[in-house]
Amino acid sequence: MATDFSYLAKKITDSDFAEYPFKHVYIEDFLQPEHFEAIIACPEIASPPASSDSDLFSLLKERGYEAIEFPGAITDEAKYIDWHENGAKRSVHTATEGFGVVLRLLQIRSDILQDLNDFLESDEFNRAVAEKMGVPFAECSFDGGIQKYLDGYEISPHPDIRKKAATFMVNINPNDESEVSDHHTHYLTFKPERQFVQSFWEGHPSVDRCWVPWEWCESHFQQRKNNTIVLFSPADDTMHAVRASYDHLKTQRTQLYGNLWYTEDPSKSRLEWEDFEIEQMAAARAQGGFGKRVAKSIMPDSLIDKIRSNRT
Repeated sequence: MATDFSYLAKKITDSDFAEYPFKHVYIEDFLQPEHFEAIIACPEIASPPASSDSDLFSLLKERGYEAIEFPGAITDEAKYIDWHENGAKRSVHTATEGFGVVLRLLQIRSDILQDLNDFLESDEFNRAVAEKMGVPFAECSFDGGIQKYLDGYEISPHPDIRKKAATFMVNINPNDESEVSDHHTHYLTFKPERQFVQSFWEGHPSVDRCWVPWEWCESHFQQRKNNTIVLFSPADDTMHAVRASYDHLKTQRTQLYGNLWYTEDPSKSRLEWEDFEIEQMAAARAQGGFGKRVAKSIMPDSLIDKIRSNRT
């Protein structure tokens, strides 16, 4: 008999919103205790210790995982090992210092994991997510699954692109020490001197959002506790980030992860974090180029001068 996970949709529907550091749903003990214990005991989740990175890739592949294209990650196993074991200097973005590998469980063998995965992909669950977040379910598609994130995985502070309608993350880490490991999601706000970036996004809804450097933000909360879900609809203030630094040979950061995506992308253009650098803006302005890449409406000259003077 299939495991009934319909209570997960009801928990989302009945939950209250937290407002700090931005509007989101946070639920502890998301999965029933007996379900959670059975899930983390599955061989796909509780993989044995590995002796090396190469051994780890082999073990995870045997259990049905495959590396996927994912923000903050690469799929090239050899390139990752060269970086991780030999110190090769690489990164996936100018605001990050490294990269990881994200693997999704594509060949599920345990019945309870198959039942869980089927429910996460169901209209029942995703309609509950969409209705809770106030997004039109009929205009969205779903992507997600069971994922493991290797050491070095990094995605710097960002609010998510405008095409993403909703996102959720559930910690299903199999190791008792996972809550003290350094691989959990940070939830952040901009520092006061960088708040203008969020203000720009708010005033320019056709310009897509971007990743920014860690030093532009302050972390207020980490989702460390096991069997918790964080769920939110991306907005201009939903800053979150991950920088994993832990021994993945012993155990791996493991999540239920999913997104609802709008079928139509509302953004028409994109600016990167470098476009918001005060010095770069000022230099471009002095050369008469301010506005070629960054609209003049981002900040008036007087505000640029004020921010520069406060930083000296």
